[in-house]
Amino acid sequence: MTFSFHRIPVSICNCFLLRGERTILVDGGAMGGFPSFQKQLKALNIDPKEIELILLTHGHWDHITCLADIQKLTGAKIAVHKQDQFMVETGEPPFPDGVNAYGKTMAGLARLMLHPHLPPLKVDTVIQDEGMSLKEFGIPGEVVYTPGHSMGHVSIVFETGDAIVGDMAMNDWYLRLTPGLPILADDINLVVESWKKILPMGIKRIYPAHGMDFDVDVINKEIANFKG
Repeated sequence: MTFSFHRIPVSICNCFLLRGERTILVDGGAMGGFPSFQKQLKALNIDPKEIELILLTHGHWDHITCLADIQKLTGAKIAVHKQDQFMVETGEPPFPDGVNAYGKTMAGLARLMLHPHLPPLKVDTVIQDEGMSLKEFGIPGEVVYTPGHSMGHVSIVFETGDAIVGDMAMNDWYLRLTPGLPILADDINLVVESWKKILPMGIKRIYPAHGMDFDVDVINKEIANFKG
């Protein structure tokens, strides 16, 4: 089985292109990122129509702002967990709570300034709590339900030891100066429990939606030192 994946920054959100026997895009990008998405596909010599599924780690605005444009370009179906389905289908996703003082300030300002009214889109595949295998796409990975950042958050864990974790971790300067747990989450204790669920699955490298990838040891230490 030939498998590869590519990080595709779409504004402040990392999307990921998974290529096996079939092609999946993880997440739908943030505001203003669609032209960049098109350029990066062209640079990779990938026909947009190859993308059959857009798999959302969750439904917050910075992961679905370009979703309508990307779906129109690709014709792909949309998959999201049942708890976040309403965010896509109403086009009015809520903003998560802050975990620390900085996160709470950011959340408060965002709620004052950001009022996303995105095109409502139909969800084709509703992911249940048991997750889903990606084997039918020729991709050696599993979608795992990892609630906490949002109540419908999922992660993708690959047999290679790589894990795309959405906002279960953050590593961008405007969020955190060093990689670690999210500063925004509906329930940070649940985030930690979700990490404890997937860490034993052989994860070696973590790919967050915001910032560059990093070694799993960083999260192992954060979880060990976490005091809820």
